[in-house]
Amino acid sequence: MNKDIATPIRTRAILEKYGFSFKKSLGQNFLIDTNILKKIVEFANITEDTGTIEIGPGIGALTEQLARSSKRVVAFEIDQRLLPILKDTLDPYSNVKVIHQDVLKADVKEVIKDEFQTIDDLMVVANLPYYVTTPIIMKILEEHLPIRGIVVMLQKEVADRISASPGTKDYGSLSIAVQYYTEAETVMIVPKTVFVPQPNVDSAVIRLTRRTTPAVTVKDEGFFFQVTRASFAQRRKTLLNNLTSQLPDGKQKKEQILEALGGCGIDPTRRGETLSLEEFGRLSDALYPYFK
Repeated sequence: MNKDIATPIRTRAILEKYGFSFKKSLGQNFLIDTNILKKIVEFANITEDTGTIEIGPGIGALTEQLARSSKRVVAFEIDQRLLPILKDTLDPYSNVKVIHQDVLKADVKEVIKDEFQTIDDLMVVANLPYYVTTPIIMKILEEHLPIRGIVVMLQKEVADRISASPGTKDYGSLSIAVQYYTEAETVMIVPKTVFVPQPNVDSAVIRLTRRTTPAVTVKDEGFFFQVTRASFAQRRKTLLNNLTSQLPDGKQKKEQILEALGGCGIDPTRRGETLSLEEFGRLSDALYPYFK
């Protein structure tokens, strides 16, 4: 068995060998706890029939654990300086491919078609750089990739927002966007002490299981998200105030907005965070004819 990458001693040795210095701008924090990595793989229910997409493999600590459990791993790495390190650390694993590309600019559907031709079970598993967590998750969900789900480590505060319920302070347009596509659950809290360098905040592992159909059926998905974002634009404002100030020509269409709210049985003085996904679905469908 190859020696694990994710130990403090091995990580330090690899970094020293290559004279690697962390770039703050890339949000690089490497995990040095093998047990946590193994748990992440378990949470993703990876089997020898699973294809795994990883984002930001770093020096290969999680990649290695995924390679031992998956049929094939494809990892996107943006930092060119890490490519020779990954070539070295992942050399024992013939089922891994590293693509030097920013995943936000990549055609992930095309990569899936090319790299996972014979694999039906696909998962996205990653220790995400904090500064791009939300755009990466939203890209994966909005592109309707043929995946079973996503298991990622991210900032605890973002995990709280993603898995929040209506009526809580963390519930917002991000909670709705993610829960529209998936069932979201925080499966583990990870202390900052198990990273090099140590981040300022604790992390969490979140599991997003893709729904076969979205949580609510709406006339227009884009407009549904527009309404939810508008409803949370200023958290202290009422739904009516937010919708009239944020939707196009909202001030001129105040009567229609009131009519739509009334038709859904939603009090215009309520705040966005009190509405469930179903209520947002009804509201966006009621508003849609006035704004399409």
